Amino acid sequence: MNLTESQLDRYARHIILKEIGGAGQQRLLSAHVALIGAGGIGSPAIQYLAAAGVGRLTVIDDDAVSLSNLQRQTLFGTRDIGTHKVVAAANAVQRLNPDVRLTPKDTRITPINAAALLRDVDVLIDGSDNFATRLAVADAALAMRIPLISAAVGQFEGQLAVYRGWEADRPCYRCLVGSDPDRPDVSCADQGVLGALTGVLGSLAAIEAVRAIVPFGEDPTGKLLLVDALAFRFRTITLPKDPGCRCAH
Repeated sequence: MNLTESQLDRYARHIILKEIGGAGQQRLLSAHVALIGAGGIGSPAIQYLAAAGVGRLTVIDDDAVSLSNLQRQTLFGTRDIGTHKVVAAANAVQRLNPDVRLTPKDTRITPINAAALLRDVDVLIDGSDNFATRLAVADAALAMRIPLISAAVGQFEGQLAVYRGWEADRPCYRCLVGSDPDRPDVSCADQGVLGALTGVLGSLAAIEAVRAIVPFGEDPTGKLLLVDALAFRFRTITLPKDPGCRCAH
């Protein structure tokens, strides 16, 4: 696939990076990224992946846009209230970049439908808002060997990690959180969240999706990035593989 003249212009700032270049941009245009959730994390991730020219985006979300979303979900505007998020996201991406095809999936991902929803996906971003969904997504990513970028935000804190648990010495999501299905979910509706912080984590997730498609710099797997906006601090800690986890056997 050769880049057109307009694509050479549109992606010039990527192409000039020696770590990406023309070949890397072609890989982005051929790639397929799935996003679980089009909310605070999904919104900026969708925007930046579309701007980057990731050719196929699948967005899985069964929610509609509400007024309270607009404090942080910058993909949407006031006129989108009441619209299904995946439909509004598809319309936004169409305006952003004609090179990108967004497939809307107005449903909730479960252990039953995950394999079908994630078929042919190269990279997976999970920005979902409940623990049961995150476990279903993580298990599917592990079984299908799809690199998983997991991002979460609460109040003034965020965390991000990349998981490839099928590889030796690389953890999976369950190595971090365990397997407790009865863990209580605490939503941002209950505790609040700094809107711009979801933009930071969503943008970081987009960076890792690009890195997974066109490798550059250090491999982030096996590390957990912690963001503390109250303390003006980013920390990275080592995340080891749990020898008792299912991914280790």
